[in-house]
Amino acid sequence: MFIPPAFANTSATGGFDLMGFLPMIVIFVLFWFLLIRPQQKKMKEHQKMLSEINKGDEVATQGGIVGRVTKAGDQYLAIEIANGVEINVQRGAIAAKLEKGTIKSL
Repeated sequence: MFIPPAFANTSATGGFDLMGFLPMIVIFVLFWFLLIRPQQKKMKEHQKMLSEINKGDEVATQGGIVGRVTKAGDQYLAIEIANGVEINVQRGAIAAKLEKGTIKSL
């Protein structure tokens, strides 16, 4: 008498509802292809670039310093930023490897 008909007619099935999870699955797939996968690809390219840096290469750091590599170790690089001025930076602080002659054009 006092129970609304909509509540009285529902029955608890207790089963797995795939349609309820479908939007979450679609969002995860979109998230994977639009955000995670491109970021992983970019990170792999950056790691490859860092491993290929050798003496004589021109590089730019994440802080915006541009220079030529004079010594290359496993973890650190010595970069000449001016005549007779060298700084040591971590290999991971390198943002980009520049083309030869970039420093002269600055």
